[in-house]
Amino acid sequence: MQKIPTNSLSSAKAELPLDLTGPHITAGASSAHRLYQALCEMIVSGLVKSGEPLPPSRTLAKQTGFRRNAVVTAYERLIADGFAQATVGSGTFVAARIPARAAATKTPKLIVEAPKQGALSLGCTHIDDRAVQRFRAFVGRRMRAFGSEHLRYGDPRGSRELRIAIADHLLSARGLRCDPDQIMLTSGTLHSLRIVLGTLLKPNDQVWCEDPGYPTARRTIAQCGYRIVPVPVDAHGVQVARGRSAAPGARAAYVTPSHQFPLGVQMSMPRRLELLDWAKQAGAFVFEDDYDSEFRYDGAPLMSLAGIDQLQRVIYMGTFAKTLFPGLRIGYCALPERLIGDVTAARAALDRFPATLMEGAVADMLNSGAFAANLKRVRKLYREARDALAETLEAVSDGALSVPVPSQGLHLVARFDPSVAPAVAAEAKQAAAAEGWLLAETYARARPLPGFVLGFSGHAVPELVIAAERLAKEARARLRTKGHQARRT
Repeated sequence: MQKIPTNSLSSAKAELPLDLTGPHITAGASSAHRLYQALCEMIVSGLVKSGEPLPPSRTLAKQTGFRRNAVVTAYERLIADGFAQATVGSGTFVAARIPARAAATKTPKLIVEAPKQGALSLGCTHIDDRAVQRFRAFVGRRMRAFGSEHLRYGDPRGSRELRIAIADHLLSARGLRCDPDQIMLTSGTLHSLRIVLGTLLKPNDQVWCEDPGYPTARRTIAQCGYRIVPVPVDAHGVQVARGRSAAPGARAAYVTPSHQFPLGVQMSMPRRLELLDWAKQAGAFVFEDDYDSEFRYDGAPLMSLAGIDQLQRVIYMGTFAKTLFPGLRIGYCALPERLIGDVTAARAALDRFPATLMEGAVADMLNSGAFAANLKRVRKLYREARDALAETLEAVSDGALSVPVPSQGLHLVARFDPSVAPAVAAEAKQAAAAEGWLLAETYARARPLPGFVLGFSGHAVPELVIAAERLAKEARARLRTKGHQARRT
């Protein structure tokens, strides 16, 4: 047990008995979380008594070697959970009454973790400890102020408070100016896609989809009864001329212009203008999936397609699944003004209105600056994870894999030479028991490139490195196997 002397305020004990290595500590957790657990254990075990002072944050930071902000976060958690109380001008003290649940369960867990997804899997996120604390506080405040709005059916578009906050965010972050009335809250991007497509299109209408592209969106569109038109993607984005040739009368296009999924290319300005010209001439609409625009690592985020179009022919779709956490099930779409009435009526007929309980807390996150602060801290973690993954894959594969480092997003693509058969990638992935996707799985009609789509967000760097080493070794070995040097025809 590590013994840490307390400050001069403590009259009850000469030392603060803080155990930072015992079984109550979660291995691999952040400094703030481990310190919180150690403080809880100390309090619950009766090693310090009610009313005794805790060291100032600077003192405890120096004694433990943790950063001061980790100590501040741990203290904030103690206060929020009822283990401590703060007195202005005097400091932080052990609470007079310890929560009853603590006596029976020792250290409470702040987050119940879902079944863990392996390193390299897509769709995982991380939320900073401080953001968790702020969100819990906002949720608690909203629950204490529980109002009648939760006891009746609400606006099919969702709460105006959150829609205003989203409109402000879109203007500052994406250059998209829209009225809160143009925003509709949904459970996510696919939900937005279903609602709006169902309003605009008829069965068997054609929809352009990028090829390669996001398979889940393709499946959603097909299941709604529309005909998919795969349109090839090059270094400038979706090839509008190919789309015009294949289906000039398509009624909609689904695209990821800021960071194309999966290839990661950014749609060039000429290509964007060409796409908007087609939509205007064809009387079609463009669905812009801006799923990861907040995670740009080099330079300012690109202006959204909807910002260029000023919401005339573009339906903008965003989500908090990546920027906060998937369990919120809150996404949104920004609509052209002329579609508001029809889409709102369709939403009311489909599922009446979105869930209201978390909307206020999310609005608080946006309005308080906690959302932006979380993005800033998480963006740094993801950049480090991206770099570690790319460097490991290229170094260990010994030239077998090419790994362009994306300037944005939550995943990267690792490719074999185009002459290699796609089966090589499948064999390597299976042998390495690797998560992530095969690049070939994202193609609909175009000849697939051999490689992998690998997630780096939400994973610890050591786990990413281990998984990447294993995959890269198998890729190198399979490439050297006789018969795999040339692409099979």
